[in-house]
Amino acid sequence: MEHVSARPAARVVCLDRDGRVLLLHWYDRVARADVWEPPGGGIDPGETALDAARRELAEETGLPGSAVLDRHVEVARDYWWEGVRYVKDESFYLARFAEARPVVTAGGLTEGERAAYLGYTWTGELPAQGLEPPGLAEVVRRLTDPAAR
Repeated sequence: MEHVSARPAARVVCLDRDGRVLLLHWYDRVARADVWEPPGGGIDPGETALDAARRELAEETGLPGSAVLDRHVEVARDYWWEGVRYVKDESFYLARFAEARPVVTAGGLTEGERAAYLGYTWTGELPAQGLEPPGLAEVVRRLTDPAAR
């Protein structure tokens, strides 16, 4: 029987001063696949999506949650992670940083996240394989182009 989760979540598209996107690198042991995605995660009970985005950014990257702007787009998601299918809409927020490639320290990861975490990159070119969501370039465009929102 397939397990499907609709747990609400929020993610953060982080851009450095040169427009590079921060991607966290994970390894899905069940699918035996690399995954690249923006920081983010589940919304806790009583928490707003914006609060969750700010908390997740700080936990997963050590970057200040206050950098997350109150600007988001909703993204339909349908993906697998460690044997669980996730089908839901997620709020993707924007955070901008004045410096080039701010240092990420993933000190607030859970035990399960630490086991899957492979590192991070600030990139000007999104990877062709393993990118979640696959349409992240369009999400970035929608967040950064006021006419597209």
